[in-house]
Amino acid sequence: MRSLVTGGAGFIGSHLCERLLERGHEVWALDDLSTGRLENLASFERHPRFRFLEGSVMDQSLVTGLVAQSDRVFHLAAAVGVKYVLENPLRSLITNIRGTEAVLQACAEHTRRVVVFSSSEVYGKGVSVPFSEDDDRLMGPTVKLRWSYAAGKAVDECLAQAYWQQQQLPVTVVRCFNTCGPRQSSAYGMVIPNMIQRALRGEPILVFGDGQQSRCFSSVSDVVRGVLLLAESRAAEGEIINIGTDEEVTILELALRVRDVCGSASPIEFVPYEDIYGSSFEDMRRRVPDLGKIERAVGYRPQVTLDQLLEVTVRDTCGEMNLPVPAGLTA
Repeated sequence: MRSLVTGGAGFIGSHLCERLLERGHEVWALDDLSTGRLENLASFERHPRFRFLEGSVMDQSLVTGLVAQSDRVFHLAAAVGVKYVLENPLRSLITNIRGTEAVLQACAEHTRRVVVFSSSEVYGKGVSVPFSEDDDRLMGPTVKLRWSYAAGKAVDECLAQAYWQQQQLPVTVVRCFNTCGPRQSSAYGMVIPNMIQRALRGEPILVFGDGQQSRCFSSVSDVVRGVLLLAESRAAEGEIINIGTDEEVTILELALRVRDVCGSASPIEFVPYEDIYGSSFEDMRRRVPDLGKIERAVGYRPQVTLDQLLEVTVRDTCGEMNLPVPAGLTA
């Protein structure tokens, strides 16, 4: 079995490549390294069944050729992170929509099973918590480009549904909720890596807004496990499915727990959203998934708690920063 992973040098993509290799697959990873990192591949880059290809998912000829030589496709290549999207809205939209179109077209041409990664951002400003896959969506105005990522991902989902309905392409869309863990970069506004790095350096831990907004931070190991279950399921074909955890935490509580795990004395500093993202930025207060659909489809339930996720991520971050592991985690 040869699996093609677009965005394979990214955070989730690299973990997916690693798990596929462990399962005996041959893995080809395509990435243009705009946000992905070769360091993410270091633990398996010399594996005899792994091949890295630097290139763009928008190169239709390249993508079609790779899909033709693969048995299954996992499409993760995308512009990600609030900070990156706000700074590069045009590139983000073009990459996310055209890239997905190129992958779906190639998979349809060669009848390849494909899993497309979407985001909980598509729920926008919805208030019907927990979010279910069939819920109506409430979006912010198009003049606020903060919502452009959500709009692009929604188009990706519509494209996938159209290919399923009109060409019977075996496609599954997974909506990821705040996936975290080792290798996640802090460069694009990701919450947990930024908090951990600041806590380990003894710097103020930044909490945007009043800190009462809540999220559900899922372990990348859980997400990859769920994705592979869905990739093997005929019942998941043509479906859009939430994946993540439903363990909810406020951002202020998260900051306090990060500080505790790191054994840090860092102060908590509240920062207005407009100081970071500009006066037009909008955020949602709660983002919690309904996991009923994925549980019914493949029996998935998250296994990693938030405290366990923080501990493993702190250990990994200490290694990257050449810092000793906090005393409370050395046992």
